[in-house]
Amino acid sequence: MADVVIVGGGHNGLVAGCYLAKAGLDVQVLEGLDRPGGGARTEERVPGYLFDLHSAAHNIINMTSIPDELDLAGAGLRYQEMDPFSVAINRDGRRVRFFRSVEQTLDSIAEFDSAEAKAYDQFIKEALRVVKLILPAVGGASSPGELPGRIAGAAGLFMNSGLESVRDVLGSYEALLRRRLPSDHTRGPVAAFAAHAGVGPSVSGGALYGYWQAAYHMFGQWHGHGGSQALTDALVTRFRSFGGELRCSARVERIETLRGRISGVVLEGGERIATRQVITALDPKVALLELLDPPLGGKVGSDLEAVSRGNVVQALIHVATNRLPPYQDARAGDWNGLQSYVDSIDVLSNGWKMAEAKMLPDPLPLYCFTPSAIDDSLAPKGGHTVYVACPAAPAEIQGGWPNARERFIEAALDVIEARAPGFRDSIVGMTTFLPDEMERDEHWAGAHPMHIDISLDQIGIFRPTRALAGHRTPIEGLFISGAGTAPTGGIAGTPGKLAALALLKSRKPSVKLWRKLKTL
Repeated sequence: MADVVIVGGGHNGLVAGCYLAKAGLDVQVLEGLDRPGGGARTEERVPGYLFDLHSAAHNIINMTSIPDELDLAGAGLRYQEMDPFSVAINRDGRRVRFFRSVEQTLDSIAEFDSAEAKAYDQFIKEALRVVKLILPAVGGASSPGELPGRIAGAAGLFMNSGLESVRDVLGSYEALLRRRLPSDHTRGPVAAFAAHAGVGPSVSGGALYGYWQAAYHMFGQWHGHGGSQALTDALVTRFRSFGGELRCSARVERIETLRGRISGVVLEGGERIATRQVITALDPKVALLELLDPPLGGKVGSDLEAVSRGNVVQALIHVATNRLPPYQDARAGDWNGLQSYVDSIDVLSNGWKMAEAKMLPDPLPLYCFTPSAIDDSLAPKGGHTVYVACPAAPAEIQGGWPNARERFIEAALDVIEARAPGFRDSIVGMTTFLPDEMERDEHWAGAHPMHIDISLDQIGIFRPTRALAGHRTPIEGLFISGAGTAPTGGIAGTPGKLAALALLKSRKPSVKLWRKLKTL
């Protein structure tokens, strides 16, 4: 009998497995696909060219203590900083470069408008105060007992700043950026980065993702050498070094309970694994309402059923080229980080509305990463990888994605060609990773890699619901992790760590009792 079974071998499941195996428990991680990592994988999508399947930058996990606590560097993980972390590639040829250094960023903005540079400086100073308040929770350093103190700190900040600050935090990032930044020179690229979180410009409470711009100035933006797979490989190496067992092609069909507590899991094909403790590291709605037998009921189950997942997701194109995108008047470093093609916040806002209505946005909001510019392990000599992303794509589209695929590709290439004349001629291979492919191949419900929306009512102590935010469930021995659990989605690792700590805490009484029995 395994001490713990973890259902799902994405990065959160592996992080949880590492902490539990390190604590001396017998841990099995079960992954339904034939390889671990989930969205944190790097694959040869075009012969000879390695692309990140979904996650292209690992920012939040580098704001936590997880890499050091698990000595992931010792397991082979090496991160490279992307600096500048973002560059606005406007169609009219103007560039704004966002460096980790605020001062360098202000110099770049001042090349066009010194007043805008001053406004951005004030915006970042305000944003830093907000980001510093929430960082402990994002990193998993805050405990529930600290919550009153953090609320008091937030209240103090807002009281000192006035009711307008309360309005800004509770509002949308579109409204926030329109109030704080004078023009789309800065609004567009900041909004493009905010949209990376999967929250629309006009969503109430989304202002947090506009403020999050300050976090990149604090911590930078990071690429795993060799791609996102580097994180997955390091976690697998570390997990196995602690004695953990990873099984792939082991899809769980049912999580069994007996008299209100976990008794085991059953795989497709009928194999049963007995255990008294399970962590699910997948979509919490799938785990607790579909796999759990019987499904979670009562008010807790009803609250989970009500959790929302919108129709706006990412659609990706992986493009192999024989040179970097030929931006006009480019400077060294312009390909290092996110390259924003969002000329105005209106393009993003309108695109979001069209995607919610199951239509392909027109014009198409896009950004791209070119990680081969700083990592020559991803492509043959002279070749490059261009990761093209639309942050406002419909999960469900009128007429279906197979009918929209070519239209999407052509629209995306037109956007790039307008900014990098000759880009089409540089293409040597291309493939897509569209919402229908994500749902079919990765089993992401609604093509949503974060499982549920990251709205104000579904983040932190409300993720996925208030009752489940502590990673425990009403079923004894059942815990939840993954991108749909507290505190947030993305490449964070924090949900995995917190689920492991919650499970270890639940075992303490039995450990003490066992020690006492041994002395009798």
